[in-house]
Amino acid sequence: MRLSDLRGRTVAVWGAGREGRAAVTAIAAHGPADLVAVDDSANFLTLPWEGPLAEAAPLVTGEAGFDRLAAADVVVRSPGVPNTHPWMVQLRARAATITQGTALWMADHADRTVGVTGSKGKSTTSSLISHLLAAVDRPNVFGGNIGVPTLDLPEADLYVLELSSYQCSDLTDSPRIAVVTALFPEHLDAHGGEAEYYRDKLNLLAYGPRTVVVNGADPRLALELGDRAAVRAGRPDTAHVASGPDGTPWFHLADQPLFPRAVLPLVGRHNEGNLCVALAVLDALGVDVVARKDTLAVAVAEFQGLAHRLTEIADPSGLTFVDDTLATSPYAAMHAIDAYEGRPLTVIVGGADRGLDYSPLAEHLAEREITVIGIPDSGPRIVEALAGLPGVRTETAEDLVAAVGLSRKLTPAGGVVLLSPAAPSYGRFRNFEHRSEVFAQAVADTAP
Repeated sequence: MRLSDLRGRTVAVWGAGREGRAAVTAIAAHGPADLVAVDDSANFLTLPWEGPLAEAAPLVTGEAGFDRLAAADVVVRSPGVPNTHPWMVQLRARAATITQGTALWMADHADRTVGVTGSKGKSTTSSLISHLLAAVDRPNVFGGNIGVPTLDLPEADLYVLELSSYQCSDLTDSPRIAVVTALFPEHLDAHGGEAEYYRDKLNLLAYGPRTVVVNGADPRLALELGDRAAVRAGRPDTAHVASGPDGTPWFHLADQPLFPRAVLPLVGRHNEGNLCVALAVLDALGVDVVARKDTLAVAVAEFQGLAHRLTEIADPSGLTFVDDTLATSPYAAMHAIDAYEGRPLTVIVGGADRGLDYSPLAEHLAEREITVIGIPDSGPRIVEALAGLPGVRTETAEDLVAAVGLSRKLTPAGGVVLLSPAAPSYGRFRNFEHRSEVFAQAVADTAP
């Protein structure tokens, strides 16, 4: 379904945030017979619905919204509306036509698009792809989940999009190059279960992309893909890391060395994998990666890591404080912990308790020496899951500020204090940015 297909039809846009606003503006320009916006979750963060938006589509709130959704020919839901929402369940039972702004946009732009999803690494990888393409004279527009809604993007010859599982779930067109960086259980409450989450995530691949590029080192992704044709980054026949001409780790494309691992300023093996995926995408787009390796090396060295993802905070004590607040699952926290292997490490965990299974984290730490501080709400349950591990010291703190103070007492000189909470921020904080702000302020306030 394209935007042009909405002409003369009754359309209800569900959601009044940035995606809903972009959808109303774009759909109104295509002449629907009737257009209404529905918001069932208005709160103190909701922006005013006025001016051209209100003229294009009146806003219906509360329970009356369902009647407008049910009466529409097409429902355009925002990504924040979960599949498990009771209204979604009822609309699906009525065989309602439901789509999203990203799906409408993709129908007209798929052949010019690199679409990147993944349970971990999609933001960094999509940013790297866009950054490296620009460095080799392939201008592109970057957006999606990480920034500008797709329906607000300008016309361009090439797009790079970060796509969430929610955005992938309603696609009926796959991008030219479909990229998956990792797969592990996440957002299960919104998708209805692990199998449903994987189904929605991998819907990105369901409609004939020209090329599929994946992280070839991810075991769950390999299991879900089976024998499907794909470029599996990290393997010797494509972009990977191996010993280079000087005996240190280098990035390679097949048997051709490109540049040393040390060029990449991001820590962690998972970020090595992200760059391998990005290089494989450039190769799939026809970029002569080997011929442009020097230009790419400079661009990689200049790449700035994204905020809230292993962001290091300088501290006069000699400790390294690290903000990884976007690590909202145990698997993401495991990647972060691995990034600081070999250094004394204290990890602060805990946040909104979604009932996740933390036994994989316990298995991962079975042979480690590490200190773990649990904070509400899920922190005590995480600490309990780690009980009995011989090298793991566990403590609890009443909140994030107290945990930072405690970490200064427990972490040896030269060590790392890592906020990698393995849980979302909501409930105790406005959003993940607020959690980062509180962490950074606590580090500053407790500095010697």
